[in-house]
Amino acid sequence: MSSSRSMVPDSVEHQKRARDRYQVYDARRRHRRFRLLWLLIGPGVLVMLGENDAPSMVSYAATGSQFGPKFFLGFILLTFAMAYIVQEITVRIGVSSQSGHAELIYRRFGRFWGHLAMIDLLVTNFLTLIAEFVGIVTGAAYFHLPPTIAAAFGVMGVSVAVLVRRYRTWEVIILALALLNLVFVPIALTDHPPWGTMAQSLITWRPYGGWNASTLLLVVSDIGATVTPWMLFFQQSAVSDKGLGTVDIPYGRADTMIGAGLAALAALACVVATYPLFVHPMNPVIYRQAGFALALKPYVGRWMASLFALGIFESGLVAATTISLSSAYAFGEILGKSHSLNRPWHEAPGFYLVLVGEALLAGIIVVIPGFPATMVVLLVNVLAVLTMPPALGFLLLLANDSEVMGPHRNSRFFNVLGFTVAGLIFSSGVLFAVSVLFPQLFSP
Repeated sequence: MSSSRSMVPDSVEHQKRARDRYQVYDARRRHRRFRLLWLLIGPGVLVMLGENDAPSMVSYAATGSQFGPKFFLGFILLTFAMAYIVQEITVRIGVSSQSGHAELIYRRFGRFWGHLAMIDLLVTNFLTLIAEFVGIVTGAAYFHLPPTIAAAFGVMGVSVAVLVRRYRTWEVIILALALLNLVFVPIALTDHPPWGTMAQSLITWRPYGGWNASTLLLVVSDIGATVTPWMLFFQQSAVSDKGLGTVDIPYGRADTMIGAGLAALAALACVVATYPLFVHPMNPVIYRQAGFALALKPYVGRWMASLFALGIFESGLVAATTISLSSAYAFGEILGKSHSLNRPWHEAPGFYLVLVGEALLAGIIVVIPGFPATMVVLLVNVLAVLTMPPALGFLLLLANDSEVMGPHRNSRFFNVLGFTVAGLIFSSGVLFAVSVLFPQLFSP
């Protein structure tokens, strides 16, 4: 499996990347730090805001409406700290290897483990992509758009990557769209929540109503809302496609930290925004339909409720583009085919067919009458947690591979952090399974 980038040394892909890298070189030579940050920022912000997807925002909204802020505000901050640790390791692997995650797993561990990792990725990616289209359709329904039109709009959003034919241009467009995730902040401020209670929630480690199966479901779901397998594949491939080198590692870390901060702010704001539904319990039928915007309308007004629906729509659309791209990257890497947004359609037809075709199929499935949309949305984040431990195992093995990482291999400190994150995720999955099999253990 040779890298596609070595196939055509003078390709348009290399020319575009060379122009981008010259801008980086010029900004570094002139000591223009903010310009340099702007040029290098992107994969970290996109992976974090992309993970604030439709199922994630629905999970945060369910958290706020069912349990309020107690325990969960501090816990959500912890999950984003976990996400930063995982993605910082991913950045270092990407710049050190100059390879995508899928390609590197096949190269270092062989076909058996490579196939296992791909099955893990592609199954969770596709189910998650279906859930993103559920979010797109649900958000659009608030504005009375038919499901077929909403799903078509989602496919068109993913197809933008085919039209722009340059990674940096696509990145700027999706970054602008991803920042709409922050619409939950003004909604939270409109609530006029009791800020003293909110602050106290950051240091409270017992959820409202105590521990039970429902609480554990949301705990696992909130973990799955911030740490998932597709993030590893997307960011490592995007870092490579963008052309970052080892000298850019500090900016890759800054990019990832900024993304984690923005995504955490939006997630916390979503929990706070649905606080009125905790004080005034919502209709269970509305909850099953994930119609939080409609439920919030009497408390925050028409404009803020519209913003909430727009936020759900946007989160589904941004995640659909990044998840589809992670699948397309993996496809190209494992088959040794062209896999770069810097290449035109005729140079990478398989890459773009996977990118758009997966989204098209997910959009078609979502609009089938009787499709169990609610069940898929609720289970996607839980599935992400259950499939994450093997992905983290590969990540940590690669991060400690001196042949791949050279001087940038994991330090003892990052190994402790990485294995702690893996242990927490594994333990939460086991605990949830126990709560389902033996619910009497968690009865009050």
